[in-house]
Amino acid sequence: MKILPEPNRSASQTSTVVQLRNWRRGISADKVIGLVPTMGALHEGHRSLIRRAREQCDLVALTIFVNPTQFAPDEDFSTYPRTHEQDLEIARAENVDLVYLANTEELYPAGFATLIDLPALSQRLCGISRPHFFAGVSLIVLKLFHLFEPDKTYFGEKDYQQLVIIEQMTRDLDLDVEIVRCPIVREPDGLALSSRNVNLSAAAREDAQVLSRSLFLARQRWQAGEVIATHLREEALRSYGTEVDLDYLEVLDRDSLEPLVYIQPERGAVICVAANVGGVRLIDNIVLEPH
Repeated sequence: MKILPEPNRSASQTSTVVQLRNWRRGISADKVIGLVPTMGALHEGHRSLIRRAREQCDLVALTIFVNPTQFAPDEDFSTYPRTHEQDLEIARAENVDLVYLANTEELYPAGFATLIDLPALSQRLCGISRPHFFAGVSLIVLKLFHLFEPDKTYFGEKDYQQLVIIEQMTRDLDLDVEIVRCPIVREPDGLALSSRNVNLSAAAREDAQVLSRSLFLARQRWQAGEVIATHLREEALRSYGTEVDLDYLEVLDRDSLEPLVYIQPERGAVICVAANVGGVRLIDNIVLEPH
């Protein structure tokens, strides 16, 4: 497994971006490259992305970078879990070919000023309480696409709004990369895996189960034939009490993320939720598959 920056080499001796481009140029055109962008603190959900990439690609590259441009000053950038040694062990176990430990100063040098904005998709749901977030996500993903020039890149459906925005950006900018959606990986009790779960207290961890429980109840009602979105939303909201600070819970079109009143059975929908539980912001969703 190759790690960039290379161990035991100072910044004055090499540039990580130069190393990365040299690695990329050394790969023959017939090889399929898969990219798995992460912020580290890898868990079984990340492993599932890597394994999917390993199945479909000749070479798998993993990035580990807690991206500062997607955090506001009052958010958890400084406390976001950073477990590089453990992450590298997981990467080795999953036969990753390259790990890119990105550097803030190199990716965002002094004077950096470019922004990426998709207002129709990014200014709703998480974008209301985190208006900076998706511009930062889109920017770093675009930079990684340019650096790696991957054939396929792998994103989990847990970050559903982020996934739709990245797909839109990829189409709009004619980027030659396939976005591969990977299903949510859950704990046995239903809680969606997240790097932030380690910050939950035991009590908050139990309270957090309401997110997935509410989604499962709404899906059961959909499977029983309910097509009125407000009825499904009301079903889900019955699960919530005062222990969870709910940000939003919405029934949406799977592509445009527009709120729905009536769900076309042949199209289905997605229900997205975000909440603050014990000081930790969590998101989840569930896709209502077409009947």
